[in-house]
Amino acid sequence: MEPINVSKVQACLDDYINKSVYLHLETTNGAYASHINEKAYNVGAFIRNAEVKFTNAKIVENNSVYRVGLKLEIGWVYAEGLTDWIVTEEGQLLLAGHDREGRLMVALQISEQPFPN
Repeated sequence: MEPINVSKVQACLDDYINKSVYLHLETTNGAYASHINEKAYNVGAFIRNAEVKFTNAKIVENNSVYRVGLKLEIGWVYAEGLTDWIVTEEGQLLLAGHDREGRLMVALQISEQPFPN
């Protein structure tokens, strides 16, 4: 993965507009929080292979981290805290947010084919 380049990521997002695609979205602070602060709550969300069609997509920067919003017909999907990206050989767009120690905090992945289970 490499640091996000807004214009390149936006071009990739635009390629998926009005197509049926599969999303993988996850967030976590997992064990990262509770071992530092025993009163911290572990939180996370995980969805894999949600089939969606979005009509608009936008990436914006906020203090060197990024947010991607996908406008669905009846709502929104967004991921915040993204830092890195890559397009795989299979054409999947993978976006991730890592903390200062390199641990995964958020992932948003888009593909025209389902992701493996």
